[in-house]
Amino acid sequence: MKIDSLLSISPLDGRYNAVNSELRHITSEYGLIKYRLFIEVEWFKHLAETTKIKELPKLSIRNIRYLDDLVNNFSLNDAKRVKSIEKRTNHDVKAVEYYLKEKFSKVKTLDKYSEFIHFACTSEDINNLSYSLMIKDASKVISLNIENLIKVLKKKAVQYSNTPMLSRTHGQTASPTTMGKEFANFVHRINSINKSIKGTSLKGKINGAVGNFNAHAIAYPDVNWEIVSRKFIKGLGLEVNTHTTQVEPKDSMAELFFNYVRLNNVLIDFSRDIWGYISLGYFKQKLKKGEIGSSTMPHKVNPIDFENAEGNLGLANSNFQHLSNAVVISRWQRDLTDSTVMRNIGLCYGHTNLALFSLLKGVYKLEINKDQLKHDLDSSWEVLTEAMQTIFRKHLIKDGYELMKELSRGKKISKEDLHNLINKIDIPSEEKNALKNLTPSSYTGIANRLAKQLKDS
Repeated sequence: MKIDSLLSISPLDGRYNAVNSELRHITSEYGLIKYRLFIEVEWFKHLAETTKIKELPKLSIRNIRYLDDLVNNFSLNDAKRVKSIEKRTNHDVKAVEYYLKEKFSKVKTLDKYSEFIHFACTSEDINNLSYSLMIKDASKVISLNIENLIKVLKKKAVQYSNTPMLSRTHGQTASPTTMGKEFANFVHRINSINKSIKGTSLKGKINGAVGNFNAHAIAYPDVNWEIVSRKFIKGLGLEVNTHTTQVEPKDSMAELFFNYVRLNNVLIDFSRDIWGYISLGYFKQKLKKGEIGSSTMPHKVNPIDFENAEGNLGLANSNFQHLSNAVVISRWQRDLTDSTVMRNIGLCYGHTNLALFSLLKGVYKLEINKDQLKHDLDSSWEVLTEAMQTIFRKHLIKDGYELMKELSRGKKISKEDLHNLINKIDIPSEEKNALKNLTPSSYTGIANRLAKQLKDS
């Protein structure tokens, strides 16, 4: 490990550096500067193309290529140049504008139009669009990993669809299910929330200092700036927010973040359930040569992947929730509270991504322990009292529920206890035989079918 990683304050840039390499170019400050540069360049091109402003003619193909190359070939050294300008300006967005003017000065056919860089814009016009694009791209990375997890869990759902398992409601023995059905439950939930995440449209604005196109209208009153703005924002793949102050209020962003909180809560639930099943011995974990579970207890194989996932999901949610609350509030037409908060978007996505990595790693290690599952089922004949009291109700046996409660509540009962009672109850012989043939392992309802329904979904 490099020494600079060892000195990182955040483990996302230190211990877990490699996991988030794809997010690093998106949610870092380098990423933010590049998004800002992209918006500035695209706005300049858009003004030249669509506004029919006589002072800014259409750009040549050569000039457009030059501008596009500034973005496409933007390097870490370029970002450092922007930061050096910021030391002088003490303004991060203005530094991008001055950086672009430096680049324009090298091309005579562009240099004379350099005052149209950042034309009629406030910093927040650039920032809100930059962050929205950043979040969209970061969400694509997360979405791919969510879909990878869904695929793996679907396979487990089908693989274990007919593997009976004792349920536990309130931590107590309950009507059996199958391990596959329990995996399918989580696939269903994750799928649903993932659709909500994908369906959340982020909004943007480029309407000036307080959202009224004041500067635009005074400079070029004959230009329909609402149309110009709408075309530009739509061209970026964002929705238009027509009514804003200096800030785009970020309600859509908060909605997306809350959807991630929902997703992460489901993944916490999954992590805890699998942790519990490992604790019960329902799963073994594949061993890795040289790995150590405990520094003092040599026998241990700890469920660390699910514990790491749970911890990072909690950290992600703390940041997502704070961002969701903070970014939608601005005093009067603008304050900078959200500015410092927004710089932590990378933490939200980084911890979520790390958790998904841990979950995938953990699920791949799982090996079903059918012997332990069978042992627990064979030791829990009391779970069939639900089936018996339901059949008793069907045949109008008075107080059938109370009869089973008297036999079983808080007690450990055997197969013989149940069969003795069945023999005494006045129900048709075929029903008696069906109940006698029933075992905890076979009393799983349609769990098998429900687990397999996800196969092609």
